[in-house]
This record gives sequence, C-alpha cells and structure tokens, in this order.
Amino acid sequence: MGNFFDLNNKVAIITGSSRGIGKGIALRFSELGAKIIVSSRKIDACEEVVKQIVDSGGTASAYECNISNKDACEGLIKFAKEKYGKLDVLVCNAASNPYYGKLAEIPDESFEKIMNNNVKSNLWLCKSAIPHLKDNQNGSSIIIVSSIAGLQGVKNLGAYSISKTADIGLIRSLAVELGKYKINVNGLCPGIIKTDFAKALWENPEILKDVESYAPLQRIGTTDEVAGAAILLASKPGAFITGQVITMDGGITIAGRG
Repeated sequence: MGNFFDLNNKVAIITGSSRGIGKGIALRFSELGAKIIVSSRKIDACEEVVKQIVDSGGTASAYECNISNKDACEGLIKFAKEKYGKLDVLVCNAASNPYYGKLAEIPDESFEKIMNNNVKSNLWLCKSAIPHLKDNQNGSSIIIVSSIAGLQGVKNLGAYSISKTADIGLIRSLAVELGKYKINVNGLCPGIIKTDFAKALWENPEILKDVESYAPLQRIGTTDEVAGAAILLASKPGAFITGQVITMDGGITIAGRG
C-alpha cells in the first residue's frame, strides 16, 4: 500500500524555505519523496537546506527569489518547470512584517510593503503557477501560509493581521475558481511557532508565560506541527479539502479568558 501520505515525485516550490516553517515543510516533503525547490532572498541559506536534503537522499534545488519582485516570482515558477518538467505543489510561505505598532501611526510605505509582500506576491506566484498546475491529471495543490493573526485582531500587529486576513480571502476565491481544474487551494494558520521570525514573541518571558497559561495545550508550536498539516493538504488524503484553513495554535483562538 505504501505511505498513505506519499509525495513521491511531486515537484514542490516552497517560498521562504531557507529557515523556519518553510524549511520544516521542505525537509518533511522531501522525506515523503517530493522534489523541492528551496527559495528565499538568501541563496547561500537555500543551498544549505538543499545540501541537507540531498545528503539525506532527497532531491532539491535552490532558487534566489525576493517575493517583492514580480519578475523574481515568475522566474521561480519558470525555474521549477524547466528543472523538473512540471509543478505539483506551490507553498506560499514567505512573508514580512517591518512594522510593530499602532495602525493609527503606520507609515504608508510600511503598510504597502506588508500588503505587497504578504498578499500581492502570493497572487503573483499563483498566477504564474496555475497554467502548470492545470496540467496535472491527478490534481495539484496551492498552500498559502496565513496566521492566527488573520483570524483575530492583534495589538501592534494590525497591518500584518490585515494582510493575513486578505490571504484567507485569496485562498477562498482561488479555490472557487480552480476547483474544476483539480487544483486544491488551502491555507495554514499557525499560532506562535518556535522560529526566528517569531523570536521576539517567544523569547519575551511575559508573552511566553501568557501563551502557556492561556492556550489549552499550554505551549507554543514547532515547525513539524505546521509541516504535518501541509503534508495532508499536499497529498492524496487531503484531496477533498479546498478553500479551507487549518489552524495550529495550541487552541489559543478558541480559548476564552473566562
């Protein structure tokens, strides 16, 4: 019967995969047989992840891509097609948050950067990938990494929250448009995960203590716990799921403070 969650010979692009959640997804996808395109702004860091995958018996290539650049996003999709002849899975994980503070005081440039990097770039990537994803008779997957910040209001992270809410709208609308082509479009909404991106949160003793006391599971998450949901959405067991978001936050968004 083989592995129920088999990704053998699937070609997967994962943006922002030189570290954190993206890297975790890349490594786990590779273990299940996927051919990985590791991508981020830092090609040296991408090459390190590629080496880790190849040394473990997997297949991977690196591509430098700054998601704020439309040509770079289109080039990433083109590279995957030229390198491996097809594309099965697109994981839009890269994002940025250059501003921490009140929405009433956010500079226009910061807001535009957040919306461009976290929303528009995902649309660019999807638009470029869709023609190739349509070619797969057995179906394809788009996975966009949103956040629990997209499900609720967040103090001092308002612009980031807006962008992640917009990603959920993008997921739902693309799912409606692409279902007839057997392209599933879903999202992941992580809470605080132990990554460099969220370091300012989980290294803050007050925030960590608050999360651990408030979340039903009383802890923050790991990259593997996000990768597991991504595997479901990219593999055959998740083929009937589309237009949805899976939240992995230790239960914090459903817990009342009572």
